[in-house]
Amino acid sequence: MSTHIHQEVVLNASPEDVYNAFMDEKQHTAMTGGASRIDNEVGGLAEMHDGQIIARNVELEPNRRIVQAWRVAGWEEGVYTLLRITLNADGQSTRLTLDQTGCPEDMTEHLAAGWHQRYWQPMAEHFKTSA
Repeated sequence: MSTHIHQEVVLNASPEDVYNAFMDEKQHTAMTGGASRIDNEVGGLAEMHDGQIIARNVELEPNRRIVQAWRVAGWEEGVYTLLRITLNADGQSTRLTLDQTGCPEDMTEHLAAGWHQRYWQPMAEHFKTSA
């Protein structure tokens, strides 16, 4: 069985700044505290959180959308989720919508909590200090 995660968050930054926080390896590393290597081209590989997360960029629309085949490094070979992040300007802020499909059922709660712990909270702090 697989499940779906849907989350929405408003961040105090422009869509460009939010996109770059995800796709620029230096910014991503600084924001999350884990080493990142990110090839920000379609088909490029992304390794985040000291190699714990591995993704392949499926679709990139700068400042609007990130779509990745995404997995935890310890998962069984060939198991991926489809991660879709959409960014929309909301006044001076950005409304970020995350949809992650194909999540292993026994990992869904852990993954959903991880987005808050490893991304939304650090991003909120990052944009508070960089404003």
